[in-house]
Amino acid sequence: MTDVVRALTDALGEGSVLTGEAVAQRATSYWDASPTRALAIVRPRDTAELAEAMAICHRFDQPVCTQGGKTGCAAGAASTEREVIISLERMNRIEAIDTIGATATVQAGVTLQALQEAAREHELLFALDLGARGSCTIGGNVATNAGGINVLRYGMMRNLVLGLEAVLADGTVLSSMNEMLKNNAGYDLKQLMIGTEGTLGIVTRVVVRLAPLPTSCNAAMVACADFDSVTTLLQRAQRDLGGTLSAFEVMWNNYYTAATEPGRHRPPMPREHPFYVLLQAEGGDPEADATRFERLLEQALDSGLIEDAVIPLSETERRALWEVRENFEAMLAGRKTFLYDVSLPIRCMADYADEVAQRIHARWPQGRAIMFGHIADGNLHLFVQPESVDADHDASDEAVYGPLRAIGGSVSAEHGIGVEKRDWLGWSRNDTELAMMRTLKRALDPRNLLNPGRVIEL
Repeated sequence: MTDVVRALTDALGEGSVLTGEAVAQRATSYWDASPTRALAIVRPRDTAELAEAMAICHRFDQPVCTQGGKTGCAAGAASTEREVIISLERMNRIEAIDTIGATATVQAGVTLQALQEAAREHELLFALDLGARGSCTIGGNVATNAGGINVLRYGMMRNLVLGLEAVLADGTVLSSMNEMLKNNAGYDLKQLMIGTEGTLGIVTRVVVRLAPLPTSCNAAMVACADFDSVTTLLQRAQRDLGGTLSAFEVMWNNYYTAATEPGRHRPPMPREHPFYVLLQAEGGDPEADATRFERLLEQALDSGLIEDAVIPLSETERRALWEVRENFEAMLAGRKTFLYDVSLPIRCMADYADEVAQRIHARWPQGRAIMFGHIADGNLHLFVQPESVDADHDASDEAVYGPLRAIGGSVSAEHGIGVEKRDWLGWSRNDTELAMMRTLKRALDPRNLLNPGRVIEL
C-alpha cells in the first residue's frame, strides 16, 4: 500500500477506499469491459469527505480520475495505473425538490433517470434525456455539458444548471448553490465547471431547473426521400407545432437497416427509404396538440414531403419506436467500431455525410459509416465500422474530422473531448482559445492533478 493510499484509508475508512482485486473486478467503462487500472478507488459519501480526500492527494501530488456512470464515449473517465479514482457512486442523494421554484438539488452521483422519476412524482420534468439515462450521473452530465434528445426545446445541460458545488484540486470547496434564474452578481463561477470534464474541479452538488410535466405527447416515425425533405419537415414542425416540438431524430438508411436486422428490432416501416425521422411533441393541451400534430403529418403526406408514417397508438408502441433509435448496442457487438459525435451547420450536413462515407469507403472498401443524430441542433453521430481488424483509429478520425474544418464544425457536439479527441481539439478551437484553456487549468490546478491528460495537455 502506497503512502497516499494509506493516508486516504486512515482518513476515510477502509470501506471508502478500494484497492487490489476490488479495483480490477470493475469494468473500465460502459463501453470497455477490461479491468479497471488504478492505485485505488476512493468513494466519498459527501462533499466534506471528498474535500479531505483531495487535500490528501494534493499533499502527495497524487493525480486523480473522476468517475460517474462511466458512460462517456471519449475515454475521459478511463483511469491509468498511477491515478486514484474518485468515484461519486455513494453521493447519490436527491436533497430537495422545490415545487414552487421548480428546482431540484441533488448530489453528483444521482443518475439521470432517478432525477427524472423524482421530478415526475411532483408533476415536474427534468428535461435532459439521453439513452444512458439509467447509468449516467448528474455530475457527469454537468462535466460533459450533456445534450441528448430534448436540446431543441430545453437546451444543453448548461441551460439547466442554476448552481453547483465543486471541490478544487487542493480540497477547497467552491459553493455556488444558486437557486435563482436571474443572478448577475459578478462572475458566474459555475461555468468554470460545466463542460470542463472534471479538469478544473469535481462537481459534488447541483441545483437544476425543472419544467412543468407535459400533459400531451404526440410522436411519429416518418420516412423521407432526401435530406432536403428532412430539413423542410423540421422547419414546418417548428413553425406549426406551437413550440411543442421536443425531439427530431434522424436516421440514415444504413442506421435504420442495421437497427432492424433480423434478431434486433422489428422494422416499423419498410427498410428502403433513404431517411427516417422520429419526431415528438410535448405540450399542455392534449386535444389541441394532437390536432396540430396530425395536421402537420397530413399536410406533409399530401405534399410528398414524407413518404410514409407510423403513429403509435399506445405508450408501448411509442417506446418501441424509440427503441429503434436508442438501443444500438447490438449493431456494435463483435465488430470493430469507432464512435463519433460531431456538430456542424445543418445546411452542410448532407454533403458532409456523403464526403465522410466516401472517405471511409476509399480507405476500407468493405467498411461503412452508420449515421444518425439529433440533427435539429446540428448534432450528427457516426459509427465507423472499417471491417478490418487492424484498422487505424487515426485514419478513421481523419476521415470524420477532416471535412469539418472547412465548414466550422466541431469534433465534439455533446460527448466531450476526454482523451480520444484531445489531439483533434485544435481542429475546432483556435490557438487563442487553447491558450486560454491552459491558463484556466494552470490557475485552478497548477499541479495538474485533476483528470490529467484529458481535454488539454499542459
